[in-house]
Amino acid sequence: MKKNRRTGNRLIHETSPYLLQHAYNPVDWYPWGEEALRRAKEEDRPILLSIGYSACHWCHVMEKESFENEEIAKAMNERFVNIKVDREERPDLDEIYMNAVQVMTGSGGWPMTVFLTPDLVPFHAGTYFPPEDRMGMPGFSKILTVVSDYYRDHRGEVRKINDQLREALHQLTRVVPSKNDLDLKVLEKAFEAWAGQFDPTYGGFGGAPKFPGSLTLSFLLRYWKRAGSRKALEMVETTLEKMAGGGMYDQLGGGFHRYSVDDRWLVPHFEKMLYDNALLTRTYAEAYQVTRKEKYRRVVEETLGYVLREMTGPEGGFYSAQDADSEGEEGKYYVWTQDQIMDVLGKEWGVPFCAFYGVTPQGNFEGRTNVLHVAESLEKISELHGAPLKEKENLLEKSKGMLLHEREKRIKPGRDEKVLTSWNGLMISGFVDGFRVTAKSEYLKAAQDAARFILLQMRKDGLLMRVFSKGRAHVKAYSEDYAFLIQAFLDLFETTFDMEWLKEAETLNREMIRQFWDETQGGFFFAGKENEALIARSKHPYDQVIPSSNSVAVSNLIRLSCLSGDESLKARAEKTLQLFYDQLTEHPSGFAQTLSSLSFFFSPEEIGVIGNRNDSQIQSMMKEIHLAYLPNKILSFRDPQEQAKGKELPFLKDKGKIDGPAVFVCKGFTCLPPVKDVEELRKVLSV
Repeated sequence: MKKNRRTGNRLIHETSPYLLQHAYNPVDWYPWGEEALRRAKEEDRPILLSIGYSACHWCHVMEKESFENEEIAKAMNERFVNIKVDREERPDLDEIYMNAVQVMTGSGGWPMTVFLTPDLVPFHAGTYFPPEDRMGMPGFSKILTVVSDYYRDHRGEVRKINDQLREALHQLTRVVPSKNDLDLKVLEKAFEAWAGQFDPTYGGFGGAPKFPGSLTLSFLLRYWKRAGSRKALEMVETTLEKMAGGGMYDQLGGGFHRYSVDDRWLVPHFEKMLYDNALLTRTYAEAYQVTRKEKYRRVVEETLGYVLREMTGPEGGFYSAQDADSEGEEGKYYVWTQDQIMDVLGKEWGVPFCAFYGVTPQGNFEGRTNVLHVAESLEKISELHGAPLKEKENLLEKSKGMLLHEREKRIKPGRDEKVLTSWNGLMISGFVDGFRVTAKSEYLKAAQDAARFILLQMRKDGLLMRVFSKGRAHVKAYSEDYAFLIQAFLDLFETTFDMEWLKEAETLNREMIRQFWDETQGGFFFAGKENEALIARSKHPYDQVIPSSNSVAVSNLIRLSCLSGDESLKARAEKTLQLFYDQLTEHPSGFAQTLSSLSFFFSPEEIGVIGNRNDSQIQSMMKEIHLAYLPNKILSFRDPQEQAKGKELPFLKDKGKIDGPAVFVCKGFTCLPPVKDVEELRKVLSV
């Protein structure tokens, strides 16, 4: 197929924004599928597999430098079958071939460039390649020639590499259950590991670049509650405060960028990902529950405000990402010169604003521009500019609003408008957490709207789909899609007490077990019986930027076991923990969410509420429960005036004829007497 600049290549029929970005390259791109794989086999031609995502800065760079280059495209078309994959749509392909890249090169990243035999086994790999030799890196033009010639002329060596890669991938994905008993001592080992990496000055772990580490911070809060470690809480608070005050947090519009390129959280990599904002919303909400510090609740509200404003589709689903670049420049949408700010605010408002947000004539970013960050305290600004603290605080808020309004006139970064089930599950939970700590009904509505959108639009022939884009749902869901959505439905149930959410969670959980559960060793495979079979099958055990499907599934199984009375579900949770326990013990820092689930497994806290849901005292009690930091709670509700729909929740089944209002709290094997007033409940929950 000759690429025509007007008509585009095969990617023009795709829905992925990332693939569509490449639809008019002169490269003869194929999407992953039968057509491309058949051609590679029929012509005995190697495959050039390129994997990335729409918000990836270096993916854009490689496209501009190489995939838009007519000569490079000609070499690609003559020598390879070229396949482009969106890693967010096909995380199974991304994981397998990222493992291969790391085995072959010792590192990985995106754009990912992998050369495969027609049997789909890698024989050469890398990430970004410049078009020509540069800074010790081989040019892409040279790579294309050398790799295709090697495939043609050294078949024996290629087969040998293939065999070695198959065995390496098998070893990477092979997990054997531990013979050791589960033990909470691993929590202390994990805490000590993170304490050793902690940056006491700026927060976070290790040096630049710094990632948010929300799963780690949430684990540390749980460790603080369990062990009473002040150090753990200090690590969390230092990190959350420094991040929220840094340039990694969008000081005008709310929401977090992907990561900080320095160790101070000052200059971010400007892309914004839905999952980061979902997970950080939960962590800041938990920090508010622990400390009741308003600055944490403010971050929750500003982040959710950003998601509602920028990342929510008209039907309720949440979009995936915003690019780092606009108008071809990274960060251009977000940064300011001092003159630009003074033109908008004037001297009276502009001077204190610039002092507070660290804006200088020379700037802290490219082209004498400034990434806004909190450089001075409000108290200092008030003192320097001779005005009451509250007056200066109000002035800064109004200034932020004026600058945000001005920023809206700029050309915005590209937005990836595909809806992913797994990331939406995380964001639904984030909105539920926001509702719990603010009581703002719009947050609960957003969570319910997104959940209903998935149920209505992202199921096909009884199966959950992973992707919704341009009016079409496609790609059969993976275990993380099921796990995160089950978690979201359970969060909705424990907040609304609408039994439909519990029923949907139970239905999805049964389907997840059918498709992904390993009856031999335990645990959940990432790809299931309904997904495409690939050269390796992984259980994806590590908690990375998002939690693993297994770690979330453990918590889901524990919650569902208590809410349904099905003990076999808790047995599956234990078997999953047992499967990964040796890895967990050896490398605890790779299992932050799994550690939280292990803590939950040993110490679930069941709370049952009985009373009329419209009763003011019941509502006050629910508010206390929502505001309390109870990471291991399983919450159920019964209104004696309502006729039970279906089976009764087992925890409340034996609670006698109490009409309420009353709250029952059971921690471990100890159940407390029913609590009947708000003050008493507050004391019980704080223990």
